[in-house]
Amino acid sequence: MKVAIVNGFDTFEHRAELLLSFFQTRNYDTVVLQSDFHHIKKEKRQERKENFYFFDTKQYKSNLSFQRLYSHWNLSKKIFHYIKQNPVDLLWVLVPPNSFVREAVALKKQFPHMTLIFDVIDMWPESIPLGRLNKFFPMTEWARLRDSYINMADHIVTECNLYQESLRSFVSTDKLSTIYLAREEKPMIQVENICSNGLSLCYLGSMNNIIDIPLIAKIVRNIAEESPVTLHLIGDGEKRNELIKETQLKNVDVIYHGKIYDEFQKQRIFSSCHFGLNIMKPSVFVGLTMKSIDYFEAGLPIINNIKGDTWDFVDQLGIGVNTEDGQISMESLKKCTNKKKVRTFYEEYFTKEIFNEQVSEILNKTGVN
Repeated sequence: MKVAIVNGFDTFEHRAELLLSFFQTRNYDTVVLQSDFHHIKKEKRQERKENFYFFDTKQYKSNLSFQRLYSHWNLSKKIFHYIKQNPVDLLWVLVPPNSFVREAVALKKQFPHMTLIFDVIDMWPESIPLGRLNKFFPMTEWARLRDSYINMADHIVTECNLYQESLRSFVSTDKLSTIYLAREEKPMIQVENICSNGLSLCYLGSMNNIIDIPLIAKIVRNIAEESPVTLHLIGDGEKRNELIKETQLKNVDVIYHGKIYDEFQKQRIFSSCHFGLNIMKPSVFVGLTMKSIDYFEAGLPIINNIKGDTWDFVDQLGIGVNTEDGQISMESLKKCTNKKKVRTFYEEYFTKEIFNEQVSEILNKTGVN
């Protein structure tokens, strides 16, 4: 069995690695075909990995640019031409870029016995906070690259249930499955005692145009009216200074840590906090975030405004507090500070073992032995 995993971004690389590991346990001849461009760093990658084939990718500086769209189109042509010259039995394609969908379907028509699975990790342009502009050209054309062809796959995986609400207009329901982001299961680290004098919050991740800084500031301000607040910021981005400025309020101590790549150091900060902030602009179409899984892995309850899967988990399982307007009482926060409960939730939904079981089920559905 020959398998190719197609991945356009280093930000999705962890998902590709999980798939590679799964197929290797079955002794499938597997390769990951991926861009050589670091999307976050905006530079070429130098490191190489076993069983990864990196394609030369045109660079771009802005995430919202025609240069980026052209880079995706060019990469699509290169990767799928390579697969055409080196046919496989199973093609697992991580989406976006949306251009991958059209190219993969064209390949499926040439090799009808090849099993094609799309793995929708993000929704473009829906997840980009452009408001009504998403309903006009060229955004509509961007979405059409995905929607007009995606049902031609043998199966479609989504990163969260929320995405299926949009895709059901184009995809047969029996072809849809959700596989959440996953991690290798590691022991929960508890290295710091939580300070009893006040409330400690953490924001992890990119500080960019999709996070709702006014709402974060409102949450912090409202809590600070009842209790001293320490706000830990981990990450970076073009909105860093604005986030720091807007949260430097009375009774609030803001600690900016910058980017942290050392897992133990990050866990030390998490273990000193009461809640993680999982806040994005309401217009962002996403049901689950990488940062929320980082929080859950550390047993950290969340303050959340993201609808769909995460909102439902919080509402039904008591692993945090949902808010739309930032009005949160200390009483409601005190009801959901059980870190062991949050960690148990993580182990039930987001471990590698669960991921492997779900991939196996999908392969059975599609007749892959």
